[in-house]
Amino acid sequence: MDITAVCYFVGVAAIFLFYTWRILNWLWFKPKKIEKYLKDQGLKGTPYRFLYGDLKEMMNEAKSKPINFSHDIAPRVSPFFHKSLTTLGKSCFTWMETRPVVHVSEPTMIREVLANYNKYQKPRGSNPLAKLLVRGLIDVEGDQWVKHRKIINPAFYVEKLKHMIPAFYVSCNEMIQNWKKVLSKENSCEVDVWPYLQTFSSDVISCTAFGSSFEEGRKIFELQREQAALVMKATNSVYIPGLKFLPTRNNKGVFEIDKQVRGSIKGIINKRIAAMKAGEASHDDLLGILLDSNYKEIKQHGNSNFGLTIEEVIEECKLFYFAGQETTGNMLVWTMILLGQHTEWQTRARDEVLHVFGDKNPDIDGLSHLKVINIIFNEVLRLYSPAAILRRLVHDETKLGNLTLPAGSLIQINALILHHEKDMWGEDVNEFRPERFSEGVSKVTKGQNVYLPFGGGPRICIGQNFAILEAKMALAMILQRFSFELSPSYSHAPHAMPTLQPQFGAHLILHVL
Repeated sequence: MDITAVCYFVGVAAIFLFYTWRILNWLWFKPKKIEKYLKDQGLKGTPYRFLYGDLKEMMNEAKSKPINFSHDIAPRVSPFFHKSLTTLGKSCFTWMETRPVVHVSEPTMIREVLANYNKYQKPRGSNPLAKLLVRGLIDVEGDQWVKHRKIINPAFYVEKLKHMIPAFYVSCNEMIQNWKKVLSKENSCEVDVWPYLQTFSSDVISCTAFGSSFEEGRKIFELQREQAALVMKATNSVYIPGLKFLPTRNNKGVFEIDKQVRGSIKGIINKRIAAMKAGEASHDDLLGILLDSNYKEIKQHGNSNFGLTIEEVIEECKLFYFAGQETTGNMLVWTMILLGQHTEWQTRARDEVLHVFGDKNPDIDGLSHLKVINIIFNEVLRLYSPAAILRRLVHDETKLGNLTLPAGSLIQINALILHHEKDMWGEDVNEFRPERFSEGVSKVTKGQNVYLPFGGGPRICIGQNFAILEAKMALAMILQRFSFELSPSYSHAPHAMPTLQPQFGAHLILHVL
């Protein structure tokens, strides 16, 4: 063998060994080194398992059976994390494939993580299919986040939300009329209110975001819900680079739905831009306000780089749809379930609504005076938080409290578990007691970052006022017309999909008043 061939084989062998080492380091040596590093700082954690980390344990959690009606729902909704924090301590670490997930529950640490959005950034999932579901404001970082937030903010100003009250009323009235049709032959009947509330919240976001027809909005909503189920299935498995290009049934479904959703939204946007150019566009809905704010930002700086591209506007619209209907629908369904169980609070809420409005349509001024409903919502959001967890990523080695976190670590705040901590909320933590919020959230939490239904810090949910106003309107109208209690057929099965939903519906007995 001549020297050239020897050099060739040596070179090939060197390249092979180099990449073999890199792969082994990524899959084994580096995670094991991080595991030791975290344990040396006094943190307890689950042992790293090759490639999967704790993913298999998380995937093997059974959620098929309902539970007894208890508000201690964390063991069902987040069984792996609940068990880990119970056995390892409130501050510990687990594994998301090859990344360590450091769980923090100390209020000062939580405040620091949520306040410093440049240092602690939202992680992008390892599976790129997840990015097709929701991006926009929730996904961008740094200067891009500042730009997006500035342009979107005007859409959620209180004076703008006032113009959306009629859309809330129309959509809720349609839902109520459908309930009355079901009850037409008798004054009481069992109804699964969950699909009706989903339709109501999707109708509202369709009308307030785009002014489009309800049917068009419902189509986008149904597609996104189907896409969410496919994405959840994909993210609950180890992602292998390039896997998204394989023509699997799941992959094809995700991409086809994404194409349909983007096409529908782009068609709405193009019509609106054409109307703007003709001087006929409305600025009373979210899309109109967003496009107007975007145009003003570009005009002010004389540079399109200061505005959003059409593709970015599409992503924000997708986020409007997904987050808008998910948050409000979930909050309302758990509120009705809890008021169906605790009918004394339902009576108190109805008395307040009748005192403020009588049989008149609710208006924005009156909605601001619904104190009982305020504290009910606060307690519902504590017990049944829409998002069970909040995650952040550190790109560089970072000091957090008395911990030094390696670059690439995930930080996890278990909001749902935090909302059920006896040390913070007392022995009655798993009881429905809205009166605990009678003097405000800061009074009961003592100003600590332990109540996070909409997140916290600068990146707190931009649509929280929209969601609460919509939910207030809907609940007020429902209480004016119906009383209700839990049906014997109701099965208590909260699950994250990805927000907290009743797995087997919300069966209530409705009575026409």
